[in-house]
Amino acid sequence: MTQKIIIAGSGFAGLWAALSAARAVALAEREGDVEVVVVSPTPNVHIRPRLYEAVIENMDPDIAPLLAAMGVPHVAGVVRTIDAERKEVEVLGNDGAPVVLSYDRFVLAAGSTLFQPPVPGLAEHSFNVDQLDSARRLDAHLKALADQPESIARNTVVVAGGGFTGLETVTEMPTRLRAALGEDADIRVVVVDGASAIGAELGDAPLPHIQEALAECGVEGIPNTLVTAIDAEGVTLSTGARIETKTVVWTAGARANPLAAQIAGEHDRFGRVVADRWLRAPSADGVFVTGDVAAAATDDLGNMSAMSCQHALSLGRVAGHNAAAELVGLPLHPYSQPKYVTCLDLGPWGALFTEGWDRQVQLTRDVGKAVKREINTQWIYPPAADREAVMAVANPDFVIVP
Repeated sequence: MTQKIIIAGSGFAGLWAALSAARAVALAEREGDVEVVVVSPTPNVHIRPRLYEAVIENMDPDIAPLLAAMGVPHVAGVVRTIDAERKEVEVLGNDGAPVVLSYDRFVLAAGSTLFQPPVPGLAEHSFNVDQLDSARRLDAHLKALADQPESIARNTVVVAGGGFTGLETVTEMPTRLRAALGEDADIRVVVVDGASAIGAELGDAPLPHIQEALAECGVEGIPNTLVTAIDAEGVTLSTGARIETKTVVWTAGARANPLAAQIAGEHDRFGRVVADRWLRAPSADGVFVTGDVAAAATDDLGNMSAMSCQHALSLGRVAGHNAAAELVGLPLHPYSQPKYVTCLDLGPWGALFTEGWDRQVQLTRDVGKAVKREINTQWIYPPAADREAVMAVANPDFVIVP
């Protein structure tokens, strides 16, 4: 009987888990014995790290030809329940019909969701750039502002959250607002964050550059403050102050997909399953976790994987390989990703490239922007549907950041 590896999710980690698993099966010459299956709503990768950008094009490349080239079937649906004892998952198909699939190995690569605490009005009156549909909704809203009567609220954007996504979003916003309202529009763009300084979350070395970029882009920062309520005409802050705005963009962090809670064992504060060095879920036989649902040690110094495509690209390869390796008799590969970099887009100012977990600044402004552009348009995109080329780069020890 054919053994089956089911992968839930076709994002960065899910795609590379599928490609790496298919590679391992092929290397072991077991393609007739082991099948790799991907379950996701559509055979696409959403380029989530780019959804803060003004131009939302080619953000969901079709991976159906790529999966077909590697002999990986796609099931259109969403995994709803995981039964690790019975080694079964229930999938709700796009047609609304549930189906139960049995597996020999299961890889959870379902990603993460935007953290949405019980802030009054958050669900009804805010925008975000967490998913492609929501980024499109924000874009349509910004473009439609010109049709509304002139007002302070119309001309003001508030971004809640001064982390990585918040900074990339807010530094693009003055340009996007002026494109919608005209170059001479009297606009106000504000970023609100609970940290002691806007950008402090990224560390001491990047902070002066971030502050400089915010000033040059015309962004007002309000630190030590949280958004406590949102309505159709503004936000209320933890200080009691109110800002009139029709556009609130929520960027306050992420949490592991709720499916991770169905996996037994230890979870971290983000809801991620704490994985062993082979990315197995220690308390769930036959289950591997990867990408944003996995908390894994990147080195021997205590650093843990981040919810980022940089880590997902490697986590996916390792989890997929190991899931297949256990079935076809290949050596398992321990996860390790000691080099860590960031490249923060700061709008017209440029971009900030750092190395190391202490984020030492290496490149800034136009030079950093060129690197960011290369990352965003080349590095993170799926490869061509060329089986031989994929086999050469889907190995679990492939170096993501040289």
